[in-house]
Amino acid sequence: MQTTAQESLVERLYHIPENGKAEIIRGEIVRMSPTGARPGRAALKIVLSLSEYEYLNPGTGYAFGDNVGFLVTLPDRGSFSPDAAWYTGPLGEDEMDFLLGAPIFAVEARSKGDYGPKAERAILAKIHDYFAAGTVVVWDVDTLGGSVNVWRSSMPAEPNIYRAGEIANAEPAVPGWTMTVAA
Repeated sequence: MQTTAQESLVERLYHIPENGKAEIIRGEIVRMSPTGARPGRAALKIVLSLSEYEYLNPGTGYAFGDNVGFLVTLPDRGSFSPDAAWYTGPLGEDEMDFLLGAPIFAVEARSKGDYGPKAERAILAKIHDYFAAGTVVVWDVDTLGGSVNVWRSSMPAEPNIYRAGEIANAEPAVPGWTMTVAA
């Protein structure tokens, strides 16, 4: 059950004047800057591939692109808005609402400001939050380095790293789904 303060934040999140991307972190609405061409296209290609997987595997889950809100109840986080996601929960009665619960698979495609020591700490903290909320696999897409760091809740201390020429997966969150790192 959401508290009144959390409900107020969620209501504010629905009505950000510029309809910008934001998440609820430490009881505040935190705006997220727009992304550039490379990370935007990387996330788009992942969503398109997940959408095709959804079409070929009906009833197994839903592909979502950037700026979709997933409401969670963690001590320091009330929502996520990944760059791409696979969600296996219910869509809810009103499909205009944010989704309840974390996606089983989340993708964070690094933007220009997502590099350096401070950004690394923030990304690792967000991955920890995803796992605490129930996400099983998180892709940290290094758009400058051309690699995909695949973090799994079953082995949260060390990612599998896939590079150009390799095929990354999201097992066990999205069974049988793969994508080349080059794509």
